[in-house]
Amino acid sequence: MAAAALAPLGFAGAASAAQPEPWQMGFQPAVTEVMEDITWFSDFTLVIITVITLFVLGLLLWCIFRFNSKANPTPSRTSHNTVIEVVWTLVPILVLVAISIPSFRLLYKQIELPEYDMTVKATGLQWAWTYDYTDEGMEGVSLSSYMLDNEGRAEKADRYGRPAEEYPRLLAVDYEMVVPVNKTVRVQVTAADVLHSFAMPAFGLKMDAVPGRLNETWFRAEKTGIYYGQCSELCGKDHAFMPIAIRVVEQELYDAWAEAAKTDVDAANDQLMAALGKPASTADAAPGALDVAAR
Repeated sequence: MAAAALAPLGFAGAASAAQPEPWQMGFQPAVTEVMEDITWFSDFTLVIITVITLFVLGLLLWCIFRFNSKANPTPSRTSHNTVIEVVWTLVPILVLVAISIPSFRLLYKQIELPEYDMTVKATGLQWAWTYDYTDEGMEGVSLSSYMLDNEGRAEKADRYGRPAEEYPRLLAVDYEMVVPVNKTVRVQVTAADVLHSFAMPAFGLKMDAVPGRLNETWFRAEKTGIYYGQCSELCGKDHAFMPIAIRVVEQELYDAWAEAAKTDVDAANDQLMAALGKPASTADAAPGALDVAAR
């Protein structure tokens, strides 16, 4: 009944998903303000690099055709030019200043932890992630997130009546980190054995997981959906098989999930997936399937 009552809320915001795509050239779509700034900074530096490259290419071509032996049989003996030397010293300085100002501003924004609404501790281990919800009332809620093989992906899709494409190969996990949309989440990152790195491209998020050290980062997802990342520090033979999955849902859905997760995480996930509703492709499934998933 609770799942049925919350079902319409699953579509209250624009749901999306971010993951690597075949032949993808650019970044994944930005879901946080930090990632939007990263995308802007990347485009900004690309423009500067392109202008410099074209300018140097133009100089090379000009020198090749203007000062070759046929066009210039008597070479100049000029040893220096004060104006040129001043220009080629000042211009690079100005370019570096133009790049450094937004770069430092972005770095500060990534590192400086704002006032946060909740905390999740992410612990990397060979080869999975453990998520501990540490806020008051959520103590004891812990998820160990392992990558699903092909059989596991199919079973999860069947269990929730969703298309297999929703659980991509090498990225889908058995337990996802669940957080509310438009809330600032502090992520404490550490490791249980060797170096790992917690990275979520759509959030502009990357933080090293170091054994014996607690690092902090944050994100504020502005769209609901499921987002995928991966460990980004070589950590052993299964380094490529420890993905990160974060499901962002509406606040009401998160509250219901959190309350149920205090006693049974599996039941909480079943209730959440039922409340999210079925994709259009499975909307005509057998009656009662939603209630079965909720139970």
